[in-house]
Amino acid sequence: MIVTCGVNIRYLSNHAGSAGVLVLTHDAVHLLVDFRYRDAVRMLQDSPAACPDLRTWDVPASYDEALLACLEEIGASVVGFEAAHVTVSKHGWWQKTAEARRLAITFRWTERVVEQARLIKDVSETATLREAARRLAEVATAAFGGVRVGVSERHVAGVIESAMRAAGYERTAFDTIVGSGPNSALPHYRAGDRILSSGDLVVLDFGGVLDGYCCDLTRTVAVGPPAPEARQLYAAVYDAQQAALAAVRPGVETSVVDAAARQVLEERGYGAAFGHGTGHGLGLDVHEEPRITWPRADVPSVPLAPGMVFTIEPGAYLSGFGGVRIEDDVLVTETGAEVLTQVPRELRIL
Repeated sequence: MIVTCGVNIRYLSNHAGSAGVLVLTHDAVHLLVDFRYRDAVRMLQDSPAACPDLRTWDVPASYDEALLACLEEIGASVVGFEAAHVTVSKHGWWQKTAEARRLAITFRWTERVVEQARLIKDVSETATLREAARRLAEVATAAFGGVRVGVSERHVAGVIESAMRAAGYERTAFDTIVGSGPNSALPHYRAGDRILSSGDLVVLDFGGVLDGYCCDLTRTVAVGPPAPEARQLYAAVYDAQQAALAAVRPGVETSVVDAAARQVLEERGYGAAFGHGTGHGLGLDVHEEPRITWPRADVPSVPLAPGMVFTIEPGAYLSGFGGVRIEDDVLVTETGAEVLTQVPRELRIL
């Protein structure tokens, strides 16, 4: 099987470079890299993170040329490739060139083969994700300290990102979200020039990457005493998240967890205000499987299993008024759920 997705290459070989191609066979991991990564791979193989049965192939110029040479030398006949990560033109070139060179290779597309393996985290991955989530408490403390009347959303985002560097993350997992007042009703808003005012709800959504693994946290705070409607909105989202967390246990379908949160918001009159899924998987990607959402043709519901790590993040957004989202990272255990992020969820008034 040809693996071209960089994250999947890292998962299978620990090679974290920005270029590379991997060929997985029954008895070896064939990693194709160019001059820029030769020494890095050698150092990797001399470390505790060495990949067993790794064979390194040099790429003198073209990755595609080197790939076909590798497939020919190892005698590959039926070869899978990641359809979601290979363009139509690249696949066409492989096929046309192999035929021109009289290579008896059949290319077959695959879907989510490596991603399915990544669904269940092992002991090492779980330890990294737990530590990444633990450090978010330090960042949250700094974030709360940066929220006050008269500062801009970008100022608060800067405080958060500085705190993430101080906490030891290698980078942010995504662009930091600071949405205040009416901007808090925009689920994927980015920090802008708006100045925080008394009475604002402020959505703070941030995450970091530690040793390649992503964590993610959202808290909604109030600048000064919130209006009764804001308190009511917050209480509904808080209860929706509690319901979803209570539903997490092995064997439960992801759609059931989503439905638990959605039902609470519908009962409180905010069903139409919750338009996104309840959560997403965490790992080497900040958004990966499993998807905690309603059943869809392109996102099938799956049963939860020990070792899965994902977010629980219901939200409700009222256009022109504001929104609330509360998000935590969760590990499925043998008996239920372990919440990895340890930041109080009650409404904080700053």
